[in-house]
Amino acid sequence: MFKKIALLLLLIAPMSVFAQKFAHFKSMDIIPVMPEYTKAQTDIQAMQKQYEDEIKRASDEFNKKYAEYQKEQKTLPQNIQERRQKELQELSEKGMQFQQDAQQQLQKAYGEMMEPIYKKLEDAVKAIGTNGGYTYIFDLNRTDIPYINESMSKDVTNDIKTKLGVSLTAVPAPMAAPIQ
Repeated sequence: MFKKIALLLLLIAPMSVFAQKFAHFKSMDIIPVMPEYTKAQTDIQAMQKQYEDEIKRASDEFNKKYAEYQKEQKTLPQNIQERRQKELQELSEKGMQFQQDAQQQLQKAYGEMMEPIYKKLEDAVKAIGTNGGYTYIFDLNRTDIPYINESMSKDVTNDIKTKLGVSLTAVPAPMAAPIQ
């Protein structure tokens, strides 16, 4: 009797492995055509422009003061020269600090704007997985997946686009790299 049960388990186990359904999708074909992504990119670009304008304004101010100092340097008493040098050094340091702060704020804003987009995509993938009875759905654009045999899994990219209400014919724009 035990041998029959063991034999039955050996026969059923491989079938359960083959009964699993696998799917894959390409997030880089989905995210860039999502309206939320387009809006996030527009907002980030506007914010980046504001920071760039402020950095340019501060740089212009520094350059103007430096040029004035260069012209007057030889005629100024030592203590005024030192004060102006210190003022220029402080302006330079403030400018560098502002650039670093701006970069951090842009990165933070990018992350905050992309989070709900990734969540919406994840929810759509889960819904497709549940409705389609898939065991796994892999993102082919992830770099941490060593190998996926696409011929042994179904491409559900268009199913996810449909679930998200995104046009199937929309051509994705290149995804912007996260702000460095």
